[in-house]
Amino acid sequence: MSILEVENVTKTFMMENSKALVLDNVNFSVGNDEFVCLVGPSGCGKSTLLRIIAGLEKADSGRILFRGQLITRPTPKIAMVFQLFGLLPWKTALENVEVPLEVLGMEKEKRKHIADEYLKMVGLESFENTYPHDLSGGMKQRVGIARALALKPEVLLMDEPFSSLDELTAKTLRELVLDIWRNPALPTNTFIMVSHNVEEAVFMADRVIVMSPRPGKVIGEVKIEIPRPREDHLRDPKYFGFVDEVVELLEKSKIKKDESPLSLAAKRVNEL
Repeated sequence: MSILEVENVTKTFMMENSKALVLDNVNFSVGNDEFVCLVGPSGCGKSTLLRIIAGLEKADSGRILFRGQLITRPTPKIAMVFQLFGLLPWKTALENVEVPLEVLGMEKEKRKHIADEYLKMVGLESFENTYPHDLSGGMKQRVGIARALALKPEVLLMDEPFSSLDELTAKTLRELVLDIWRNPALPTNTFIMVSHNVEEAVFMADRVIVMSPRPGKVIGEVKIEIPRPREDHLRDPKYFGFVDEVVELLEKSKIKKDESPLSLAAKRVNEL
C-alpha cells in the first residue's frame, strides 16, 4: 500500500528572461516502511522534487498525496533533512532541535524534553548547549536529523545528507539512519533520500528511482534485492550488479540527452 504518491508533477523556474522546465510529469509512489533513493544528474530537479513533497514549494501542475490527502503546505507528518544542515547559528544544538516544536506551539518543558531525547538518540547527549560553529560537519548533520525526527514524522525526506561529509563520517551516519528506520519504537518508517552516490543508494534503498537529465523525469527504477543488514554483502557480486544496473540507466539517459536534435545541432555548429 502506498503512503505517498507523486502524480504528474511538473515544475518550471524563471531563468533570466525565459522559463526553464525542471521537472517534467514525474510519477512514482512510495510504500509504507519503504526506503527509496532518488538518483540522477545534477540539476535534474531532485532537490526541488523533495521540497515539493515536503510542501515547501508548489508544483506548476500535478499533485502529491499523503495517505490519499493532497499536500499543499508543510505538515509535521513529513519532515526534511537538508544537505547543508540549515542550523540557526545563534541557537544551541538543543535549541535548534526545539525550533519546529516551538513553531507548532508546544510548551517549553515538553519540547526541551523531546529535543533532549532525540539528541541522545543521534549520539549528541553531551553537546546540548554547543553552538553550531563548535560542531563538526557530522555533528551538525546529526542535529539536523534529530530536529527532523523530533516532529515524529511518518515520512523523512533527506536531501544528499552525507555529501558534504568525509567518507568515515558518512558511513557512520548511514548506519545511524538505517538503525532509526529499522527501529520499531519510532513512528518514522518511510524514507525518501536524494543521492548522487550510486553505491550509497544501492546500500541504503529498497528501491532506487532513476531520473533523467533536466527536465527531470523518471526513466526507470531498480529494486535492490539484497538481504539486510547489507554490510555483509558489500563484496558480493550481486551488490555490484545492482550498482551497474543503476549506472547503466543513468548512462543511457545521458546518451539520449546528448543525441537530442538540439544537442546534435549544437555539436554540428561547434564542428564548423
